[in-house]
Amino acid sequence: MTEMTEIAELEQRIRHALARISAGVDRLEAARDAAGQVPSAAQADLITHLEGALDAERAARTELTHRLTNLPPPIVDLSPEVDRLTRQLDAQSLDNQRLRSSVAQLREEVRRLREAAQHGTGDAALINRALQSEIEALRAARASETTEIAEILAILTPLVDAEEGRPHA
Repeated sequence: MTEMTEIAELEQRIRHALARISAGVDRLEAARDAAGQVPSAAQADLITHLEGALDAERAARTELTHRLTNLPPPIVDLSPEVDRLTRQLDAQSLDNQRLRSSVAQLREEVRRLREAAQHGTGDAALINRALQSEIEALRAARASETTEIAEILAILTPLVDAEEGRPHA
């Protein structure tokens, strides 16, 4: 049973006990006032006992209220954030796959151009353009990976800082 549930149940029990005690004291006072008499020793003992029980219940209620106000904050549900980050990572993975595919195609093209150049059928300007395209594809892939790493670090840094700030058992 959770602490919040226990506190709620105890508070409800205290309220009922306070109501019963208050009703008992009211009945005794009403009976005393109706009779116009001073309570008997047994009645005085009962009143004293009921007032003591009332004070004890009030103290318990105060303690429970104090505990309730000093409860730690609830744990935050991070699953929506995790889902969002998972979708973002999936999209970035797809981008990286496309870039890798592009780089592989460019490498194959460069290989063919080199073969053509070795046989004397290639154009030097064509080879140069293919090499420049490959370099640009590699730069784009590196930039994509760098961006992905920066985004992951930006998300993980606050989580790590929060975890480091928590007391460890």
